Amino acid sequence: MLFIPVGIVAGILSTVTGLASLASYPALLYFTGGALNPISANITNTSALLFNVVSSGLSSKQELKGHGKELMKVMTIIFFGGIVGVILLTYLPSQDFEYAVPVFIAAAGIGILLPEKKHNQETDVQEPKVHSKKMLSDILLIAGYFVIGIYGSYFGAAAGVILLAVLSRTSKEPFPVYNAIRNVAMGSANVIGTILYSFKYGQHGDTHIYWELAIPLGIGFLIGGYVGPKLVRVLPTKLIKIVTGILALALAYSQFVSAYDIHLFYFF
Repeated sequence: MLFIPVGIVAGILSTVTGLASLASYPALLYFTGGALNPISANITNTSALLFNVVSSGLSSKQELKGHGKELMKVMTIIFFGGIVGVILLTYLPSQDFEYAVPVFIAAAGIGILLPEKKHNQETDVQEPKVHSKKMLSDILLIAGYFVIGIYGSYFGAAAGVILLAVLSRTSKEPFPVYNAIRNVAMGSANVIGTILYSFKYGQHGDTHIYWELAIPLGIGFLIGGYVGPKLVRVLPTKLIKIVTGILALALAYSQFVSAYDIHLFYFF
């Protein structure tokens, strides 16, 4: 039952900042005394996150109202990216990808901390040059969602905060709305990963979902995922972004140390 309170904390972190793995992933490694290898801990955590998606979606009906089309677009692209990510994880060692993880997370942290771009109202008459520029940005955005889907199912750590950073730079909606879209959309990557690893281990014979841990963790996610969106409505957006950005940079540093075994700073 220890993992229920862990899941509550992680669920709140997930729906407010996109950093569930800051609490749940280390807890799976630490409280099991090393019984789980990093990949098993990662996919067990990913499976438990499905509970978070359900409760955050129910709690965010107010923010998601009228944004179903945008949500489905992001979810669909991430879903297909997630399929590619699962295929990669089936045939490639995840350690090869860990070297790029700190860069992704650090970029997301910086992106959230930077001031948002002001969106100008579009005029009725669009010049060909403006139209071409918009088309290019749309293609890049689709590619970005696709890569996030790959990342989300391949490695997973801080995938939510990376999507949050992208939406913060591109969405015209206020933070609570695009944060709600992010909470639900990332679930599509979790779904495909959970389905595959429920039946197949890939190249890692000792790697699978530990449902005896995923279920209590998921119960906690269910509770925390419902509370988080309600906190987003009342907490200052600027404060949430500052905390999220700082936590993302801290996580990026810890992942950098883990991947490269290089300490830039020493804390006593």
